Amino acid sequence: MEIKEILKKLQNRELSLDQAEKEIIRHNYEDLGYAKIDHDRKERAGVSEVVFCQGKPDEFLSRIYQSIYEENGEVLGTRADKGQYELVKKVIPDVTYDSVSRILKVEKDKEKMGNIAICTGGTADIPVAEEAAETAEFFGSYVERIYDVGVAGIHRILSQKEKLEKANVVIVIAGMEGALASVVAGMVRVPVIAVPTSVGYGASFGGLAALLSMINSCANGVSTVNIDNGYGAAYIANQINQAVSSN
Repeated sequence: MEIKEILKKLQNRELSLDQAEKEIIRHNYEDLGYAKIDHDRKERAGVSEVVFCQGKPDEFLSRIYQSIYEENGEVLGTRADKGQYELVKKVIPDVTYDSVSRILKVEKDKEKMGNIAICTGGTADIPVAEEAAETAEFFGSYVERIYDVGVAGIHRILSQKEKLEKANVVIVIAGMEGALASVVAGMVRVPVIAVPTSVGYGASFGGLAALLSMINSCANGVSTVNIDNGYGAAYIANQINQAVSSN
């Protein structure tokens, strides 16, 4: 509940003074003991709190999902597994799980704004790309998927120029040497968010080689997030896309 709604309900005597006080305190965050749920985040930052599922004890995860769902009517979680899906489904029957992106979510219907293009070097990068795509869509952005267009067959990305030119921001996801980000940045006028992945043989050092290549890109307009961080790239891309689309 937003502050205005709480005050209006107090004014209309739909809430007592004590109830209104509790709602205002809860509006800042809900203290579950093991977690402090930031219910104010959507109003403050534009999107509600997102759950990083990996490593969370079952009883904690289930209650966290319940809390966010009760407040917002939707909830997004990343890095979930099938067992966590089965667990959350017991308390929120409408929750869905995608085994590729590892996204666990309950989502309201919403209009998708603008255009975010997401490119991958290869099909092995798609799990990270889908984490980005599903996150951006959850936040209300339209996503154009352009997969398996790595530089080993550079004609593939060159043939996608028309789609790239329609985007407000491009996310480039690649492992190995990570060269795709520089190529795409040399083709478009909009910001490029590079995501190195841990895809590659031994000397790729679990994505470190791609990370260093992307950080050291000679192309202008490339910003780089952490290895395999599709969620982080989508968050930034959504902010750019929403800002451009609302003007």
